[in-house]
Amino acid sequence: MKALLRIAYWLLALALVSAILTSLDYTLSQAILISMIFGPCALGLEYLLPKARTPLNKVYLSLAFLVGVILLILILHQFVWTTITQTGYHVPKKEVPPMLINPAFLGFILIVLAIGDYHWDQWLSKRYKCPDCGITFFSERKSVTLKRADIAYIESNDTEVRVVSVTGESYRNKTGITQWENLLGDDFLRIHRSYLVNVELASLTAPDTVTVGTVQLPVSRKYKDAVASFKKD
Repeated sequence: MKALLRIAYWLLALALVSAILTSLDYTLSQAILISMIFGPCALGLEYLLPKARTPLNKVYLSLAFLVGVILLILILHQFVWTTITQTGYHVPKKEVPPMLINPAFLGFILIVLAIGDYHWDQWLSKRYKCPDCGITFFSERKSVTLKRADIAYIESNDTEVRVVSVTGESYRNKTGITQWENLLGDDFLRIHRSYLVNVELASLTAPDTVTVGTVQLPVSRKYKDAVASFKKD
């Protein structure tokens, strides 16, 4: 059901983009074709932006997707519809409306689609919780699947994260800790920029220390209030 509702979001979102494009004097088929550019680009931005380590990298990544959208739109206008004309369909060459190469307009659409999908996915994850469903990720080029309940905590450094299981096994992974926080949901709590813990296994053993099993992890000032709001052992 969650997957179907996620698909429904994108169908509705791209239908709305198509409706906007038809107001720019595109035919329905042309509008749908152009709108399909925005879906993969918005998804790519949503997935890759949290992985960017610095604000400057986030800016570069956003600009790369924006330029990619503009180039794809120009390619459609230059080659696709021109080719149709040359093959005898007598479709006039379509000039690119200024709005469709306006970075502010295109960026707005990408951001709205990406943010909308992110919040929709978060709501679906809460609505259709599956504690026994496995989380699959890659570690050392191997696929690993763990149940949420079997993950004790996530530890991050500048280049990678460690996924630590309740049995003490550690798995290296390249997914950013913010993405892990979004993926794991409310059953996990961020206590530090470098630590995300399973709330069922964690206890506050000092004002600035959380214990998970036999491991003590620091609580940063930024997350101290959030940690204090949870039930302690």
